[in-house]
Amino acid sequence: MSAFGRRPGTAGRPAFGVAKPMQGGAGSGGGQFPAIDAAPLPDSAGPVPELEAMERLNQRSTAEAMEPEKAQGFEASVHKIKEQVLPRLLERVDPEAAATLSKDELTEEFRPIILEVLAELRITLNRREQFALEKVLVDELLGFGPLEELLSDPDISDIMVNGPYQTYIEKKGQLVIAPIQFRDEQHLFQIAQRICNMVGRRVDQTTPLADARLKDGSRVNVIVPPLSLRGTAISIRKFSAKPITLDMLCQWGAMSQKMCTALKIAGASRFNIVISGGTGSGKTTMLNALSKMIDPGERVLTIEDAAELRLQQPHWLPLETRPANLEGNGAIHMGDLVKNALRMRPDRIIMGEVRGAECFDLLAAMNTGHDGSMCTLHSNSPRECLGRMENMVLMGDVKIPKEAISKQIADSVDMVVQIKRLRDGSRRVTNVTEVIGMEGDVIVTQELFKFEYLDEDKDGKIIGEYRAMGLRPYTLEKARQFGFDQPYLEACL
Repeated sequence: MSAFGRRPGTAGRPAFGVAKPMQGGAGSGGGQFPAIDAAPLPDSAGPVPELEAMERLNQRSTAEAMEPEKAQGFEASVHKIKEQVLPRLLERVDPEAAATLSKDELTEEFRPIILEVLAELRITLNRREQFALEKVLVDELLGFGPLEELLSDPDISDIMVNGPYQTYIEKKGQLVIAPIQFRDEQHLFQIAQRICNMVGRRVDQTTPLADARLKDGSRVNVIVPPLSLRGTAISIRKFSAKPITLDMLCQWGAMSQKMCTALKIAGASRFNIVISGGTGSGKTTMLNALSKMIDPGERVLTIEDAAELRLQQPHWLPLETRPANLEGNGAIHMGDLVKNALRMRPDRIIMGEVRGAECFDLLAAMNTGHDGSMCTLHSNSPRECLGRMENMVLMGDVKIPKEAISKQIADSVDMVVQIKRLRDGSRRVTNVTEVIGMEGDVIVTQELFKFEYLDEDKDGKIIGEYRAMGLRPYTLEKARQFGFDQPYLEACL
């Protein structure tokens, strides 16, 4: 007898083949679920041409709170049947044996058992409903339950679960509410634990915060009660399955052609680059795109809290920090990994995000023969970025005067790339600034490119202009060593 209650090779399996979504329109019983329709945004989400600014403001102040959208129709009926079938299904299945199978294999094994349970419950389903039920049950046992539908949608870039009954998604730069719900808090908490356990992290009342990642590299943050008052909260930043290049960012309007050329040369000429921006502005995407310019013969080490970078190089070794165990011991921080990376013969060291005292170790690496190192950090402008780097070094135990720290930053960093997520949802490179050196106690910078806001069209899209400042770059000598001095100068003028 197998773990699924029948002898191996037993005939009589329904000839349905592997369960896959059926194609066709919604009216003819098409996909497993109807497409997730974006919930209507309040009128205040985008500018309304016929209303004046103050009228729109008044409309916003009197708008009622949006209620979570309930699953309806076909989807609701399938989920209702799932609640009846799942307990009986689990009685007939060995969970350990099920965990060793792939989704397709598990679907094949489940099909006859599901038919038995439906017969017991006297429920009759058509072919489309049975396919949908099989998928929902497999997602529940091996996947991430209701999140699977959102994770498989390529148009969704962010998923934000605020407790079991409210989930928001970001589509094309706009936040909309998603028509999914979890059974209860326990159901959501189990899925959060499943995500964390996949990468060797844990989340519970003793460690209510966790950073994790999915198999495709998507970044996940989980926070659970008692810190989250609405129940378990999951934030997922999805990454594109197709690698994004600087040329693609240029085509999408994130930068001008001249900026694209200058950044390509900066990446290839081993400039030390800091990518600065706010949350969700596209810093990691830019870092991945810049990595395409690295010579394939170079050895690259990446250091992150939760490994999410997807470099496009053959000789790339990712390193990841480790949290403390239950006794509070065994934590490995980013600073420890930077020090260890220096003993691993790297050509470049790339840090996913600098948050604290590890900034000093990165500056030391940039200053000791590891040109071409890169990192990201949170700040609102290139000038603030340099100030934050000073503050992060001072957060450590290094007893160095502020002037010496400023000089080390000026000597180490060649270029700051500032990225912003504008209010229309677009992400743009707003400044490309190079660091020249020190003048007294002040770090001197020079702006090569900037984005200037001009206007806003009737659809709320921001209209602006990318301007080259026409200055001779201070880093021209470094580009000359790689033979890029002439195209670099032409791009900046």
